[in-house]
Amino acid sequence: MTTQERGATYTEVFASREFRVLFGGFTLLVAGDQVKMLALSALVYARTGSPGLSAAAYMLGFLPYIVGGTFLLSLADRIRPRALMIAGELLRVVTCLLLAFAGLPIWAMLVLVLATGLFSPVFGAARSALLPDLLPGDAFVLARSVLNVTAAGAQIGGLAAGGAILALAGPAGALAVTAALSALAAVVLRYGLPDFPARNASAGKPEGDGAVRETLRVNRALLADPRVRGLLLAQWLPVSLVVGAEAMLIPYLGNSAGLALAAASVGLAAGSFVVGRFVSPTGRERLAFPLAVVSGLPLLAFAAQPGLAGAALIVLLSAAASTACQLGLQRWFVDAVPEPVRGQAFGLAAAGMMTGQAVGGALVGLAAELTSPHTAIVVTGAATVISSLVLHRSLRAVTRRPA
Repeated sequence: MTTQERGATYTEVFASREFRVLFGGFTLLVAGDQVKMLALSALVYARTGSPGLSAAAYMLGFLPYIVGGTFLLSLADRIRPRALMIAGELLRVVTCLLLAFAGLPIWAMLVLVLATGLFSPVFGAARSALLPDLLPGDAFVLARSVLNVTAAGAQIGGLAAGGAILALAGPAGALAVTAALSALAAVVLRYGLPDFPARNASAGKPEGDGAVRETLRVNRALLADPRVRGLLLAQWLPVSLVVGAEAMLIPYLGNSAGLALAAASVGLAAGSFVVGRFVSPTGRERLAFPLAVVSGLPLLAFAAQPGLAGAALIVLLSAAASTACQLGLQRWFVDAVPEPVRGQAFGLAAAGMMTGQAVGGALVGLAAELTSPHTAIVVTGAATVISSLVLHRSLRAVTRRPA
């Protein structure tokens, strides 16, 4: 029986030395980014006293995905993945040290974060596209599950560690710690990961398009393919709406919202682990559609205006279903996209998800302005169910993989 038929195991995934290297680098990346953005926010607030600028500084790490995902993603296939990921870590080292010790004015600090963040989708795309090469078949899906669980844990751990480091060393010290983590990750990648060739055979050729033109061309081609477009929308819409609903927990719960948000992270990790560990490969794919629908249903319970415990349970269930749904789509997506542009395809999926979450949060916020926070969450739950029903073809077995 093949790995694809019986399903991989986490033991098999971690048996890959290359995956262990990627896993370690990814953990350092997520935790370090949480510390960096928290420290930057604290630094801006300390120098300006402005809560608005402090919040804006914290969110700046997410905004560049829109521009980087639109214009630069072809670099993920044109440059050797190890070199690209190392460049990402070194760029983060330089950025953190400049923020901490260069004495830049606030506007320059924000511009620096925006400018260097433009390449974040490219670095992430290189890592994601490498996974199917290292771990083919169902092992790739479990590897994605591991990274989902790691992301949730590292976000919580990074925020907790960031708070402790801020208290002990201040914002500059926290940024220096982030720089050290990134430098360590660069060393781990350099000596632990093979130097795979660039995926796109035309990379670097004089007759080839420039990075921006190539990115735009491939993005158009991917979105023009009905199967790829449907799978992209299936990865974007339900999750973006669920995350948008979570953005209303602060106005809904006030100072207690942090506990509910932590519950959402627990749900993300639990959904990825349970479905990845205990459901067969074909079972995950069959569950993609019902899980997408189910991810919106718990949010309807906000019509009863639950308290903290009820709200935490609701968002935990919703987050668990939405992230588990994503696992069922991964192999379909790998099969649907051309191998030479796999890095850009994964980058487009990630950039669209980040953009969708920002847009989803804004739309839910607008709905709350017109109604109330709990009503906006209910509307978002209904929108999640409706969008999943509309996308039912993409959320079902749209293609069969050769045996």
